[in-house]
Amino acid sequence: MINHQQKDVSLSEVHGSIDTTTRKGPWWRQLFVFFGPAYLVSVGYMDPGNWATDLAGGSRFGYSLLWVLLMSNLMAILLQNLAARLGIVRGRDLAQANREVYPAYINIPLYVLAEIAIAACDLAEVLGMAIGLELLTGLPLVYGVFITVLDTFLLLFLQRMGMRRMEAFVIGLIAVVGGSFLVEILLAHPAPADILSGFVPRLQGKEALYIAIGIIGATVMPHNLYLHSALVQTRKILPGAKHVRRALKINFLDSAVALNLAFLVNAAILILAATVFFRTGRTDVASIKEAYRLLPMLGTSLAPKLFAIALIASGQSSTLTGTLAGQIVMEGYLQLRINPWVRRLLTRMLAIIPAVVVIVLFGEKEVDNLLVLSQVFLSVQLGFAVIPLIHFVSDRKTMGEFSIKPVIKLLAWAAASLLVWLNVKLVVEEATPFMAAPGHTLWKVLIVLGSLGACALLCYIGLHPWIARQVRRKAPQLHPQPDALQDWTPPAFRHIAIALDFSEHDEKLLAYAAGQGGAAARYLLIHVVESVSAHLLGKESDDYETRKDQERLDQYRAILQEKGLQAHTALGFRHRSREIARIAREQQADMLVIGSHGHRGLKDLVFGETVNAVRHELKIPVLVVNL
Repeated sequence: MINHQQKDVSLSEVHGSIDTTTRKGPWWRQLFVFFGPAYLVSVGYMDPGNWATDLAGGSRFGYSLLWVLLMSNLMAILLQNLAARLGIVRGRDLAQANREVYPAYINIPLYVLAEIAIAACDLAEVLGMAIGLELLTGLPLVYGVFITVLDTFLLLFLQRMGMRRMEAFVIGLIAVVGGSFLVEILLAHPAPADILSGFVPRLQGKEALYIAIGIIGATVMPHNLYLHSALVQTRKILPGAKHVRRALKINFLDSAVALNLAFLVNAAILILAATVFFRTGRTDVASIKEAYRLLPMLGTSLAPKLFAIALIASGQSSTLTGTLAGQIVMEGYLQLRINPWVRRLLTRMLAIIPAVVVIVLFGEKEVDNLLVLSQVFLSVQLGFAVIPLIHFVSDRKTMGEFSIKPVIKLLAWAAASLLVWLNVKLVVEEATPFMAAPGHTLWKVLIVLGSLGACALLCYIGLHPWIARQVRRKAPQLHPQPDALQDWTPPAFRHIAIALDFSEHDEKLLAYAAGQGGAAARYLLIHVVESVSAHLLGKESDDYETRKDQERLDQYRAILQEKGLQAHTALGFRHRSREIARIAREQQADMLVIGSHGHRGLKDLVFGETVNAVRHELKIPVLVVNL
């Protein structure tokens, strides 16, 4: 179940930072300690992309797509709870689990698709905030797009304040959005009977299907599955089935409350559009700005202002969680950590570029179509996140008694099958007219190849875990009898290098090194700085991380000296494996002690495995300690 010895934890700076193990105070206070992750996830279910699809659905088809919202919400509750279960029981986020199960050539496209999904989500948030600023202040849309870069600093500020304060800030933004639409609905006076009629399943043609899939894509988002499986690990829980079961129950309640609040916000937007626009014959209102201009039909100037304020709050809250999801995906698949502001700027630039291109080339009238398209694109990628997740939480070998029950498994596979079928249907219907038209041969070839590749990838990720569980190990072969052992003398090591990464495993590495050399040996403590400054400036780097790393090495040296051991230190820069090997050679170490975390797959292919790279560069013995 929970693996307390793993190194590559999700969101390491806040992992286990919220202690749920104390039982002081009333039950509701203990409950609220767990509450929070689902609210951070829920903001993705009410972001500006949802607004675009909900407004389009309500204005064009009235209340008839409310059932799609409800179905999407039920699927979201189911799938998000599966993601939370993976994080709580196995201590793994979805990206880490994928890296461990699938080979590198499968993880590469899965990682790329996850990054594209995050960029598509961020695109919706950029456009939504820019539109909100334009509506409230009159600032031109293209300037608002560039201003959204500044929220990078807000994220950094909130991260420094801690996870609970970030959760409180996001919940405050959710309250602004929810309160604004509560007032809007009270002003609109929708007919209850008409609202109830919207929960009868029906689709009015191909355009309704397109909007329905956009609603599903805007509701059940791929990056939210990665996010939730990591956020639940910010809660520290005691080991044991009893405590895991308690955490699962409370997180289910957390998800149910948070996602149902998100459903009410989405339903309010669709009902508002249906009441104000569809019932008055304004079925052409498909854009956020048109909705803003026509909201004074409610008889007050307060309505459009509340609408714009809620839009800004929605975009700002969603952009925070999108950044966390990007960090989780990058660390989980690549085991690469970069400074949060660099990661944030990178994600934001990937969203700003298409937004600016569309605004400059096609005008602001295409912005809402771009919003809806981003949500459809998210929906198309859902299967690549949902199918592995169901496999992981169904595996009794890794989940033990907490693997999902047959009924839940059936519902999960039914939801995944529905999502995949709707997406295939949409792609076929959208591509058929284009494929039938003359010309564009290159694009047609690319569409066919991309579709075949996506189908092959879906089949592989669906079948691989099941096949792997069925394959039996071959019977071991008997070894031939060894020759008689010759006389030999145990070597004595006098200068032992130790590669440290400042994790909880450093103590284990130092202990193993001391066991090899004892008090007679000298110990060389090596750490490689991997900050952005270190990559750019090498040994000339003098940033905060470099100074803190040297201080940490000095602390380790002092501890060894207190135990009567001789020690000295060396910092490396840029390339971890090259620097460890270089320092060990230059300092003439006669043994290296290094840790191994069992990495495989995508990291091996993209970055190389540190242990193997070091081992091939050195001629001295290398003691690899499994961590």
